[in-house]
Amino acid sequence: MPSPSVLNPTQPVNQQIYRILRSDIVRCLIPPGTPLSEKEVSVRFNVSRQPVREAFIKLAETGLVQIRPQRGTYVNRISVTHVKNGCFIREAIERAVVKRAASMATDSHLYQIEQLLNQQRIAIDRNQLDDFFQLDDEFHHQLALVADCQLAWDTVENIKASMDRVRYMSLDHVSPPDMLLAQHYDIFEALQRHNEHDVDQAMHRHLHEISQSILLIRQENKDWFSEE
Repeated sequence: MPSPSVLNPTQPVNQQIYRILRSDIVRCLIPPGTPLSEKEVSVRFNVSRQPVREAFIKLAETGLVQIRPQRGTYVNRISVTHVKNGCFIREAIERAVVKRAASMATDSHLYQIEQLLNQQRIAIDRNQLDDFFQLDDEFHHQLALVADCQLAWDTVENIKASMDRVRYMSLDHVSPPDMLLAQHYDIFEALQRHNEHDVDQAMHRHLHEISQSILLIRQENKDWFSEE
């Protein structure tokens, strides 16, 4: 099911439309290759075309759609090269983040992270993959906050849209949430010990999962991928 289309009147309309469409594309509710109509999206959200156009531009900047003048807007196929490059950049950033976090984590930080892991366990037990997917991001975001570097997470957020589609498709069988949660606990336990080497290696093993899962996901959904 597509994400809810009711907008919050207190928040910028274009940003809300961007987030909702991004979620729909990442979860493949709007599959690769699908044309996107400004008119249809404006009707869906009951808004003018201007905020829709702005949302489309933001989606194009993240690599999720392609705007073709006089021809329309289309959801991009998943670029294998883009995913691999994104994995490389994300791992470089997040390994640096957790090493810094290992020396800065307080008892309060560790408590907040542990609560996130408990919520992830509940989502898994209830088979709520969408909730787990969001909580996974919150876990990584929290690590950047512990390291006092919001910019690190903002940078990762800007480059990981293509990775997110692979992540979501892999959740039910290639990279099951139970395995990912175990890897999160490995990271957490290394943080508890304030061990920079162990937390670095735990993050490496965790993020390496994405670069491995793309191989199988691509075989299962060949029409959704491009080699570019």
